[in-house]
Order: sequence, then structure tokens, then C-alpha cells
Amino acid sequence: MNEILSDSGVRQAQLIRDGEISAVELMELHLARIDEINPALNAVIDLLRESALREAKAVDLRRADGQQLRPFEGVPFSIKDSIEVEGAVCSAGTLGLRNSAPATQDATLVARLREAGAIPLARTNLPDLLFAFESDNLIYGRTSNPYDLSRTCGGSSGGEAALIAACGSPFGLGSDAAGSVRVPAHYCGISSLKPTSGRLSRAGHIPPAGGWLEMLWQIGPMARRVEDLWAMMPILLGENCAGSCRRDRTVMRMPYADPAQVSLSNLRIAFFTDNGIVAADEDTDRAIRCALTKLAPQVMSVEECRPAGIEESHDLEMKLIGPDGGDSLRRYLSEIGSVKTHPLLDGWLAKLERWRTDVNGFAAYWVSLDRFRDRMFAFLGRYDAVISPVAAKPAVPHGSSIDDQIFRGYSYTMTHNVTGWPAAVVRCGTSRDGLPIGIQIAAHPWREDVALALASAIEATSAFDPSSILEL
Repeated sequence: MNEILSDSGVRQAQLIRDGEISAVELMELHLARIDEINPALNAVIDLLRESALREAKAVDLRRADGQQLRPFEGVPFSIKDSIEVEGAVCSAGTLGLRNSAPATQDATLVARLREAGAIPLARTNLPDLLFAFESDNLIYGRTSNPYDLSRTCGGSSGGEAALIAACGSPFGLGSDAAGSVRVPAHYCGISSLKPTSGRLSRAGHIPPAGGWLEMLWQIGPMARRVEDLWAMMPILLGENCAGSCRRDRTVMRMPYADPAQVSLSNLRIAFFTDNGIVAADEDTDRAIRCALTKLAPQVMSVEECRPAGIEESHDLEMKLIGPDGGDSLRRYLSEIGSVKTHPLLDGWLAKLERWRTDVNGFAAYWVSLDRFRDRMFAFLGRYDAVISPVAAKPAVPHGSSIDDQIFRGYSYTMTHNVTGWPAAVVRCGTSRDGLPIGIQIAAHPWREDVALALASAIEATSAFDPSSILEL
């Protein structure tokens, strides 16, 4: 029965509806899997064992009574420890919040998944206040990559990616201001989506919504299978949910299209593997070109073409995060009582010092942002999607993500925080060291359907079986 653990959440929900497995049996399988893998991975920082089993028993009673089951009824999911779950302490991996009061209600997106029948199973690890491309903090320590324990799972949603990849959860929620749902998905061989900026609610997230960082930050779904991203998005948008909106002033209400309605044969694709900042390594370049060779017969065109000015991505991201040299982050850390911080966060703050400026300089940053976006939108006028690496390399050794050459390789994801475009990630290859390699698919604003349709097409042509990790 363990092979069910590698199924999608959509498939697991169907098995419950068909009576092939009970919700309790499914939950017990996941709990046993976490007990097996977490000592090595350290992905889960809070296992919601009692409440998860209690809710699973309630699902089985409803099914026995003949009640109609909801889309994800009885399926477990996991949540990054920066997203509030009622009754749990949300620490965001930082010492000042370690002993804060438990959350009094779910974050909006957690509530919406509950309303669709999904059951919170585990809360997962992340870096100190989310600021690192690997998941290590002074409270819970570091999370390792399930494909190689000497390497990082990525960050900041690294605990999510490691747990999902290792079949401890079918899907979950992360958040992304510079690549934090996409880099971990790439490193761990799963799928994820950073939606269009403003698409999904950030209510119940730490740090909270607001300020100039809001334009960069989005909560996004993460899953082993792309079909779960398809199924999660309408639920997370709240199209069929009632009563789960909470402090939703950050959300822009725009129509959402079904990926199933996308005609691949009409899509024009641009791609590049060198953004002018750090070129993709040989394994990554080869994997992306191989995936596009398989995709090409299904779409209208695939053209190698790099947007002009994209080499500004890294510097613009850092300018927008750190125009005060990181003082606002230091002040926030002081206010919540984080008097000691992790070296990876210290490294981020040190990098921001370079971008310190005054009011006139900050205004110039915004002018640069407008010009960058204008050029990128002009480029996108000729294409329906832009495909690139997620990062310049597969998973790197613990502690090395802050090194400048590696850090600048995360500029591939930063691009789409700065543009605000939706960007999906799906596995497309394997390095010579046996590490997963992901591919990033960006689309027009509000066209998550195009990014997800292409992710599904790439997934369908790959030979990667998630059940293989059950043997690791």
C-alpha cells in the first residue's frame, strides 16, 4: 500500500471516495512515512498527529453516512512555518517568535484547503525569517535534500519541498519573494507555482503583508504532481469557498482560466539558459534543451531568445528589498525579540548594505523597475511563455547558497518576482550526480493556466517516477 504515498493528492482523494482506502489509513501511511524520513531530513518541525487523525476519522464517518465528499476530502497537506495554522505557534524560524502565542485562526489559504476537505498534517522548516536559499535556523536546525543529505533542499520553502519529494505529503503551501517556492522545487524534484503578484491572499503570513516588499512576495502551492497545482489553484482563489476570507486587502480579483482549456499548439515559446548574470551549468543546460526538444512538436514555436535587460534582475531584486541597507528588517527582528540571528540571514543583511540609498536613490530604483518591466512586457508581446533555468546549478552543499557566485545564480527566479509574472517549476532532468533539475515556465500576468499547461506537458514527457524516492 505504500505506493499510494507517491500518488497525487487528486488521486488519493479519489481512492477515498471509491472506498479503496480510508482517510485514517491514508493519514497513518503519511504519519509512518514522516516518522521514517524526518530523522534524516529534518523537514517537519511540528507534526499534527492527533488533530490529523481526528479529522481523518470524521471524514470516514461522513463517507459511511453517504455524505458527498469535497475535492480533497481526507487528503493530508503540509504548511511552511511562516503560514498560520490555528492552534500552532508560527515561528518563521526566528528566535523572537519561538514562544509567541499560538495562531487564533488559519491563514486564508490554509482555511480554503480545509474547506475543500484537506487536512493539515505537518508544519515544515525554513530559514531564519525566510531569508535564505536554504532552510536552516537557530530553533530547528537545517533541512537536508532527500536526494543527497550533504546538500540543501533550498529555501525558503525548503522543508515543504523535502517533505513532498520524500512522499511525506502530497502537496502544501510555501511562499516566494525571490524564488522560495521555485528553487526548493528545483532542488528536490517537485512542482510549484509562484502565482502572479497579488493573485493569492497573504493574510496569515509572517512577515505580514504590506510595504514595498508586497510586490515581490506571494504564497504559492507546491506538489509532487502538476495535477495537484491545477486542482489547488481554484480552491486557493476561493472561487467555491465561503467564510475563509481574512484581511484580504492584498488580493487582486482577476479571472482564472482552466489549464485544460489551453491549446498548446497555439503557444509561442522563448527560452534561454544564460541570463547574462550566471550561465546555467552543463547539466542544467542539457536538461532544459532536452525537455524543449520533446515539447517542440506540441507547440507552435520554440525560439532561443533572451529578453534585453534581463541581466538587471539580480540588482533590481536587491535594490527593492534593501534600499535602506536592510534596516527595516533589522528593526523588525529587534521588535519581535530576535536579538540573535542565523549566519545565513546575517549574510543576506550584509549583501543589502551595498544597495543602501536615499530618497532620491529610491526613486531612481523605481524608475529602473518601470523601465525593466516595460522591456520585459515588450518582449513578452511576441511570446506566450518564457522558459529558463530555475537556478544556475542543481542542489548545492549546505551553507554555500550565500556565496556570491551561487547566490547570483538565483537571479533566474528573481526575474519573475520583479516582473510579477506567474512562474511554474517542474522537473525536467537529472544531473550526473543524480540530483533533480527543474525548468521554469513564466507566462503573461494572470495566465497561470498557460504556465501550468506547459508544466504538465513537460511532466508527461519525462521519465521521472516519484515513487522511486520511496526506496531512498
